Amino acid sequence: MTQITTPRLQVMWNRLLAVVEEQGQALIRAAFSPIVRESGDISAGIFDRRGRMLAQAVTGTPGHINTMAEAVKNLLERFEIQHMKPGDIYMTNDPWLASGHLNDFLLMQPVFYKDRVVGFTSCTSHLADLGGLGMGPDGSDVYDEGLLIPPCKLVDAGEVNALLMEIVRANSREPIANEGDIYALIACCETGAQRLAGMMAEFDLDDLDPLAEYIIETSRRGTLEAIAEVPKGTYRSELMVDGYDMPILLKAALTVADDHILLDFDGTSPCSPKGINVPLNYATAYSVFALRCIIGADIPNNAGSLEPFRVTGPKGCILNAQRPVPVAMRHSIGQMTPDLVYGCLSQALPEKVPAEGASCLYDVPLRHTAESARDGGQAFALELVFNGGTGARPTKDGLSATAFPSGVWGSQVEPTEAVAPVLITRRELRENSGGVGQFQGGHGQHIEIAAAGEEAFLVFLSVERVCFAAAGRHGGGEGAKGRIRVGHDGPELPSKGTIRVPNDRPLILETPGGGGFGPPGKRDAALIRRDLEEGIISRATAEAHYPHALEDRS
Repeated sequence: MTQITTPRLQVMWNRLLAVVEEQGQALIRAAFSPIVRESGDISAGIFDRRGRMLAQAVTGTPGHINTMAEAVKNLLERFEIQHMKPGDIYMTNDPWLASGHLNDFLLMQPVFYKDRVVGFTSCTSHLADLGGLGMGPDGSDVYDEGLLIPPCKLVDAGEVNALLMEIVRANSREPIANEGDIYALIACCETGAQRLAGMMAEFDLDDLDPLAEYIIETSRRGTLEAIAEVPKGTYRSELMVDGYDMPILLKAALTVADDHILLDFDGTSPCSPKGINVPLNYATAYSVFALRCIIGADIPNNAGSLEPFRVTGPKGCILNAQRPVPVAMRHSIGQMTPDLVYGCLSQALPEKVPAEGASCLYDVPLRHTAESARDGGQAFALELVFNGGTGARPTKDGLSATAFPSGVWGSQVEPTEAVAPVLITRRELRENSGGVGQFQGGHGQHIEIAAAGEEAFLVFLSVERVCFAAAGRHGGGEGAKGRIRVGHDGPELPSKGTIRVPNDRPLILETPGGGGFGPPGKRDAALIRRDLEEGIISRATAEAHYPHALEDRS
């Protein structure tokens, strides 16, 4: 084996990052479901023999990436390395072991080089439908929500488990898409394994241990240096969110110590009887992601940079849901945790933390009605995602129609209309939805979805910011709340539940805006005039909050 120097290790680290990015793109290119191939709802990563994540693809979501970082360890506790063979691939969709709900399949493949396991590739993506009540919040336990597959061998020495694939097809309203997406996941693992073995041959490596230690220790050390710059102490915050049938209180205490940061959810509301509960692995994934966006943001995400962050919460609270509570829409609450965390961190680093944003995806699972299927209409199950505005940043406006913290790109019009009998008839930025301030909150969207033919369809909603707006920071105003209606003259609907959309009335979604940052009187007058010209804010808003811009112009 060639002598390993620090520059050589850095070059290999960069190559590893390229390997995982190719791995992730293989999944996206091969996937069937629009939420994967168009929206990037995935993760892909490389791990060492001990199950420590060394690199992750840039494309992906924190809910998949950071849960994957722990899920590989969970699988290695079930399957011993000495019994693994080339071509084996393991999988599960257990919410408490993998990614927080049943619709995410997680795969892990051992990488063989010179006849021994040197590491693992892993990936996660979202499958459209796994039976049960479907992808919605109305289940009363996890068994209502579809097919749960415990850790098992999906591929045995290169042979796909035909019975398991048949079971998945038999328990889905989208059997072809599900089968295709599973094969895309297999291709993702295999691509990563091939490229990793090729890299080791090119660099004359017998194993990954020296590179793994360099990556993890360098990242851990850099993260500890970043933590050292945060004022020590315990910071507390709370956040009210919509819930299913009543508001939910999220509480956090963030303790900054010399060598770690501890986040505790003590005081948070108990679990809901409906499927908006969050396993701790998912709540941890988004909470730690939020912290890492501020603390050591330039350090690559891996086992070393994740290790100093610890998250806990009382068993049975809605952010530490225990089996077998329903968790299908765990993202509607789980993706609010960054705003909760930032409420704490803003006390320690007031000039670095953005205002609150829309946060939760406007996740819109659609499905045919029972009578449509009986009458010969097109059967389908599809999940669309739309985004609101992010909170304004300390030195910049928030981003409009942008997913944070999830990273899932918004669903595209043409791919949606190509696979289901629905039309997206209107999609535009929502005027006045961003909170006012020196830096303005990002704007939400106005979206209208209609039936393409004579058949009605069902929508399974579980979104946030309908009852509670995104708050501004340091004098900034709050963003607009979300709104949901069926038909232009229909009443406003609650944020969660099943909606029937008839063929003659559109589903209308207005996604929330982000909060503003800083007092409105300090906003640049030229920016206000630009927003007026582009129709992003109304003249009434300018007159009420930015009169200095109108005075300057006169």
